[in-house]
Amino acid sequence: MQVGIVGKPNVGKSTFFGAATMAPVEIADYPFTTIEPNKGIAHVRTPCPCRELGILCTPHNSACVNGTRIVPVELLDVAGLVPGAWDGRGLGNKFLDDLRQADAFINVVDASGTTDIEGNKTDAGGYDPSEDVTFLRNEIALWMREIIKNGLNKIARQAKMQGSKPEAIIQERLAGLNVTEGQIKDAMKHVDLSSDPTQWDDDSLLALCTNIRETSKPMVIAMNKADISPKENLDKLSKMGDDAVPTLAETELALKKAAAGGLIDYVPGSAVFTVRPGVKLNDGQRKALEYMADKMKDYGGTGVQTCLENCVFGILDLIAVYPVEDESKYTDRFGRVLPDCFLVPRGSTAKDLAYRVHTELGDRFIRAVNARTKRTVGADYVLQDGDVIKIVANK
Repeated sequence: MQVGIVGKPNVGKSTFFGAATMAPVEIADYPFTTIEPNKGIAHVRTPCPCRELGILCTPHNSACVNGTRIVPVELLDVAGLVPGAWDGRGLGNKFLDDLRQADAFINVVDASGTTDIEGNKTDAGGYDPSEDVTFLRNEIALWMREIIKNGLNKIARQAKMQGSKPEAIIQERLAGLNVTEGQIKDAMKHVDLSSDPTQWDDDSLLALCTNIRETSKPMVIAMNKADISPKENLDKLSKMGDDAVPTLAETELALKKAAAGGLIDYVPGSAVFTVRPGVKLNDGQRKALEYMADKMKDYGGTGVQTCLENCVFGILDLIAVYPVEDESKYTDRFGRVLPDCFLVPRGSTAKDLAYRVHTELGDRFIRAVNARTKRTVGADYVLQDGDVIKIVANK
């Protein structure tokens, strides 16, 4: 699962990415061993079953802090996008291409209105940041349209002769973007698209791609620089149809650095922090922390963690499940208790989990056991948030 961090230049996108990917806890041997320069690991929080079950867990692919499981998710940061990116402007095609595998986007917007559509500083401010959201949605839809159009004429003629379904043709073109045929069928319900693919024009394809983007690449709007943003800007962004969260990325980054430096105690996602006993702050540090504490009261925190968790648990609707090998002790073959936490789409089945753990385990699936109830369940058992599941497979 991958979340793309997108936006125009100079909105605090790199700051948001840096703040989000500073690990709040040390996690050994997590499942992302090779991280490219434009990728990083953030963390989301979910209740760990250890407290409910009355056991001490020994996590492997995640961490547990006071009964809260800290689960890594992969973030992808691309350079700032500008209008015309879909047509190659500003190396936009390369940056958009980097986003192919993203399951959702966090669109970082300068809510203060002090940067124009190109990301240039405006002396007087007053720029409408909602234009950034509109432009980015359009860029992604145009990019999808061009991917569909590439070689479409030949494919459309063949499909017309063979009677292929339109959604199958489109899915073939968008397969590299992790777009499913089901998502395309849903999008087609909202667009008047000819059943004859040779008759598809630019306008109808753009309308279709706009709907495909909404279902296949949903967005959270990070209303960044909220502390210096006019209320009307935040209100307007909040009404644009996507989940919108006021964010203070600079504050989040500063707090994590201060915590790492031993000055404060701060839990990402919290609305407060405390200066550690015995720490002496200089005037600059004290004033900065007072300012940050005051602004965090206004917004209930910095919003960075909220963005991540709204994206993962909200718009992507993922749940946490815990595969084990011993349903009585809740352990894996190494004796680790509740070792792994997997984030899977709501509605996933026991067999889906088996394939997520390992392809061979899915192929050899016989049944599963709900470790909480000790009941045997079948392949079509629908997983619930917090389930602890043993997979039984042929050897």
